[in-house]
Amino acid sequence: MTSGPPATPPVVPSDGPTDLGANFRAAMRRLASAVGVLTVRGPDGPIGMAATSITSLTMDPPALLVCVNRKAALHACMEKDALFCVNLLSRHQSAISAAFGGGVAHEDRFRQGRWHSEADGLPRLEDAQAIMICRIEKIVPYGTHSIVIGAVDEAQVSGAIAPLIYQDGTYL
Repeated sequence: MTSGPPATPPVVPSDGPTDLGANFRAAMRRLASAVGVLTVRGPDGPIGMAATSITSLTMDPPALLVCVNRKAALHACMEKDALFCVNLLSRHQSAISAAFGGGVAHEDRFRQGRWHSEADGLPRLEDAQAIMICRIEKIVPYGTHSIVIGAVDEAQVSGAIAPLIYQDGTYL
């Protein structure tokens, strides 16, 4: 018996549309991502949105980036030096993700889960996998979104590692 790298499955062309946009969308649906809820202090109260585009940027200094659609209500609250919170969701929190993903009106989203705010006014999910408080360092517009670079001012972790993962329109 010989050992070696596993056989690579052949790349199968898509049976769907042949335009780049549709093929790119289909390709990205194959990318599994952890789910978080971004929160900010809005002018009329807390605002939050579900996000899968959360990425570690550097360890020194601790920084991450998130991508936010410029049409999202949360985007209007993002400016240099503003604070935002990243609440990474646990496997059992798919209802929270669905609510903040647009399934529930903005004013009702924070009724899902147990939320609290500290002196900074940022909503934090009590039983999130991890919570990171970030200060916006830079916002780079690109296409329909903005790439937001956040310096991490505070990070908390809790519980066992059991992230909520989203792929191809469903939770894993």
